[in-house]
Amino acid sequence: MTINFLNKTSKYSVEELKRRRKERYLLILSGVLLGISFPPFPFPFPLLIFVSLIPYFYVIENKEKLISINRSSYLTFFVFSLITLYWVGSWQKESDPFLIISGILLLFVNPFVLLISSTLFYYAKKIFKRRAVFLLFPFFWVTYEYLYTLTDLHFPWLTLGSGVAKFTTFIQVADIIGTFGISFIIVLINVLFFLTFRYFQQNRKNSIISLTGALLIFLVVLIYGLHKENAYKQTGQSIKVGLIQPNLDPWAKWQFNDLDTLLNSYLNLSQKAVNKGAKIIIWPETALPVYLTMGEYAPETEEIYNFIQKNNVYLLTGMPNIIFYNKNNHPEDSKYNESLGYYGTYNSILLFSPYSQKIQHYSKMKLVPFVEALPFLGKLIKWGVGITGWNIGRDTTIFKAVLKNKNQTVEDTVKIGGLVCFESVFPIFVSRFVDKGAQFLSVVTNDSWYGNSSGPYQHKEYADLRAVENRRFVVRAANGGISCVINPLGQTIVESKMFNRTYLVGSVTLSNEKTFFTKHPYIITDICVGISIIMVLLFLYLKVKSKFRRSV
Repeated sequence: MTINFLNKTSKYSVEELKRRRKERYLLILSGVLLGISFPPFPFPFPLLIFVSLIPYFYVIENKEKLISINRSSYLTFFVFSLITLYWVGSWQKESDPFLIISGILLLFVNPFVLLISSTLFYYAKKIFKRRAVFLLFPFFWVTYEYLYTLTDLHFPWLTLGSGVAKFTTFIQVADIIGTFGISFIIVLINVLFFLTFRYFQQNRKNSIISLTGALLIFLVVLIYGLHKENAYKQTGQSIKVGLIQPNLDPWAKWQFNDLDTLLNSYLNLSQKAVNKGAKIIIWPETALPVYLTMGEYAPETEEIYNFIQKNNVYLLTGMPNIIFYNKNNHPEDSKYNESLGYYGTYNSILLFSPYSQKIQHYSKMKLVPFVEALPFLGKLIKWGVGITGWNIGRDTTIFKAVLKNKNQTVEDTVKIGGLVCFESVFPIFVSRFVDKGAQFLSVVTNDSWYGNSSGPYQHKEYADLRAVENRRFVVRAANGGISCVINPLGQTIVESKMFNRTYLVGSVTLSNEKTFFTKHPYIITDICVGISIIMVLLFLYLKVKSKFRRSV
């Protein structure tokens, strides 16, 4: 049967149209469930993530062609991206048009990357039975999540493990398997629930086994989390950290001409933090919109040194930085100017010491695609706040703050891992700082570009996972919020409100112990990628073998 609509004949029957419409509803439902599982939706919304993929599995189970599987997958993943990443374009009246365009591009490009998992699923369907294929899906999903972190398009904001960041008890297992491992568990539980309901009428024994497996995995993770929470004791040396939240207009700051007023605003808030015992002051990302170390801002630099020497404190701050290179030894991406020579400009963190004029620095290594850098288009399009020309940092840095008493006797050396904004989303990358000796982690960020949207809240919650993975305190100094102190259980001790000019002082316990994840961050991803590669090779082998037989 065919349908005639406005004299145009549909190639689909009524039954086929109903089926296709039902599939679309199921795919959209999966995307919605995934989206509302993520912050800032409150608990118990994160629990939905454990069943969110079931409607999607029902649809792709009967798809045989790669284009059909990927077309279905794209719809689910687009809805997922739209709900969780709608804020990326900023959508404020001050927003630069190119930033808005970049945000739109990301919404459409991001779902294409997720098709890595569905493509691997298609290959597996050609080799294995249906149930075995679905049991392989967690490996394919983690393969996509990990590979996404390695490309110029890297934007692992939708790592499924991040969706349960507010489910504190559940994420404690991250100190063993990391966020990618949590993603694996989430997908596996979805698969087991799907197999439970899908094959209940055909084989109730296997369905019961699947249900038992899903519940058992969930229960084991919870028991481990409860054990970790109950066993946690805050021991060791502590230090008070002051977090400065100036709440500056991120758009106007780059045209701000009165640098003295801006600097005094930071120093006044910093003094209040010092008065409450802070020994390390942290300012947010690009705190001052100038290259402070270039030599043209000696009075401002001297004022900073006067403040930290007077108060005997360290200053860790986000700051634009410029580094000059020898013409015979410079990075490939360095810039050249006839008057300046070879140089690089970086979104950096600087550590000012009250005891030395030597400034320790770290340059951001993970630039935001479509915002700080446009893949393939970065040389053609730049948006108008003057910060898309950053170079990429070369290596992780551990800041060392040598604490002295009033008699100038060394009391201890505090080792700090400094992360710039977006970098705190990368689990394995962050673990490198801790593995190199960081005793606590600091994040300097400016999430004010995105207003009071989901973005700043998601970014803050993802830091909970970094704390648990490495069992380190994490502190965040954000321009307009959310500034906070997070303990090694991923619990927020103190936090600011969005868009308040304020400061926080929190006590941070230092740690030198390394978790299993910190020491072995690649185990889960290596296993998943390895299985995916073996499966692809097996698919290619069988395909070549089949063609050879036909030719004979």
